[in-house]
Amino acid sequence: MNYEKTLEQLCSLSGPSGFEQPVARAAAELLRPWVEEVTVHPMGSVIGVLPCKKPGAKKLLLDAHLDEIGFLITGHEEGYLTFAPLGGVDPRMLPDREVMILTNPPIMGVVACLPPHIQTREDMDKSQPIKELYLDVGLSQEQAQRLIPIGTPAVYRGSCAPLGEELLWGKALDDRACFAVLLHTLELLKGEELDVDLYVLGSVQEETHSTGAITAAYGIVPDLCVAVDVTHGDSPDAGKGETFKLGGGPVLGLGPNCAKWMAKRMEDKARQLELDLQKEVMSGSSGTNGWPLQVSREGVATAVLSIPLRYMHTPIETVCRRDLEDTARLLCAFIKGIGKEVPGYD
Repeated sequence: MNYEKTLEQLCSLSGPSGFEQPVARAAAELLRPWVEEVTVHPMGSVIGVLPCKKPGAKKLLLDAHLDEIGFLITGHEEGYLTFAPLGGVDPRMLPDREVMILTNPPIMGVVACLPPHIQTREDMDKSQPIKELYLDVGLSQEQAQRLIPIGTPAVYRGSCAPLGEELLWGKALDDRACFAVLLHTLELLKGEELDVDLYVLGSVQEETHSTGAITAAYGIVPDLCVAVDVTHGDSPDAGKGETFKLGGGPVLGLGPNCAKWMAKRMEDKARQLELDLQKEVMSGSSGTNGWPLQVSREGVATAVLSIPLRYMHTPIETVCRRDLEDTARLLCAFIKGIGKEVPGYD
């Protein structure tokens, strides 16, 4: 798997929650060589199916979401645009950022900001609420109203690129880095004889309400799920025990959102592969699609596997290639032969 090439393709595409069509189309094409069937769910999620063709086989669902945080245009003021967040946007990240407004063709804009020379010291030490910020698109009021209707989505401008020898940085690595991991997992499974029907889900709208995962799981009716997402990577200003080391390996969720037998299998496989495995205690909701997947229909055995990521929900999210590769290797080992361990397996 060439992660740099794959993520440059996926992260360069725009797909804020509810507007994922461009990245979903690309994800479907990337899935196609590795599965028997690819469909697009009515909600917009992408589903790849690799059946084992054994009678009574259990269904294993792997999920990584395709959407990213973004913005919605809410109004026009003298040619400037007002906007609201789509997902968990950090207002500290916004002043002077480049934004791509998803008109046809797209229009570039920048978040307006005051230079420090005309701010008070108090103003410089605090972030502005999003409702007080404006997008400058270089248009008149009439042009802005005509070309950029209220309700138009927007995203941070950017793609994905190397940072040093081991790291990759860019926008939307939450969670397209994990979708790339699922593609790599399928590549590693090529030619293997599976004992479960494998479903790979690129879900939509995770950043707003997990709607894609909820609706897709309702239709698939899986017997077990693995939600693959990101967790907080280490940084010099983070509190001790709040983050996980980039390059330190995948992060296994432990808690009520995580089936104990699935977590143990992950640990056993990591030990056999001599992979570093970090552990994250999740005393309530994991904050991932694993939470709604677990309670789909009458309930689904679920595991949560995460990749450490620095600077979450910013345009400079950062991951380690080695963590991506090791997560794919762990998932591959976890999947092989798992059918015999599913409770109720005949």
